[in-house]
Amino acid sequence: TSEVAVISLGGIVTTHSVRVAGDKIDVAISEYIKKKYNLAIGNQSAEEIKIKIGTAMPQKEQKFLEIQGRDLVLGLPRNIKISNNEVCGAISDILIEIIQAVKTVLADTPPELSADIMNKGMIMSGGGALLPKFNELIAQSTGVPCFVAEDPLFCVVKGTGTVLEHLDDYKKVIMSKR
Repeated sequence: TSEVAVISLGGIVTTHSVRVAGDKIDVAISEYIKKKYNLAIGNQSAEEIKIKIGTAMPQKEQKFLEIQGRDLVLGLPRNIKISNNEVCGAISDILIEIIQAVKTVLADTPPELSADIMNKGMIMSGGGALLPKFNELIAQSTGVPCFVAEDPLFCVVKGTGTVLEHLDDYKKVIMSKR
């Protein structure tokens, strides 16, 4: 799941969620390879491709990764080389869905907070933030600066710890209905 929210003064102002994230990106990579190369690969191979050469925007300098899979015609093992720009094309529709969620939240944001967002930008966290150039793609698509948080994979855990340390201060936010 990709969660997008505007948070102000310790509370959630607006939020939107889409059931699209890393696993769907992996599936898109697998489907692309199946369609283009007639090669079946596993989920781990697709994730390895995403992590090693995945990118949200086409790159001038191409990187290649050799992967193994099962030829769908012959049923035999076969190797292929796939480029980072191919991966970019394979996952673009998934990234567009996430960007649409960002645009929805920005459109639902009260005008008085929009100026702050334009000046300070957005911060990405979680596994999706690790996809190279994804923050740049979001910034380009929305016109709003977008940055990657420090240690993006641990933001949720650190935030939960902060809330638990200051539970009395956050009770009102936690218990409120959205």
